[in-house]
Amino acid sequence: MTHPTDGGEVTGTKDKNYNLVWFTEQCLANALRLEGYKADAERDGDTELAELFSKAQHESTKGAETAKALLAQRLSRA
Repeated sequence: MTHPTDGGEVTGTKDKNYNLVWFTEQCLANALRLEGYKADAERDGDTELAELFSKAQHESTKGAETAKALLAQRLSRA
């Protein structure tokens, strides 16, 4: 399926920063979810799985921080 770029047909908004805000929120939500998965693995004594979730959580947080910085930069130019 192809998606038009920045036209608002898919998202319902023509705001060019909408996808960036969405991406930031999804990264943060994923990091929060992974915290729970990591805690479950730690409780079960599965250090290998806990480590995987910890690394994935770090990457999600990193993605959110990068997106937030880009959004701040774009909004300061507006």
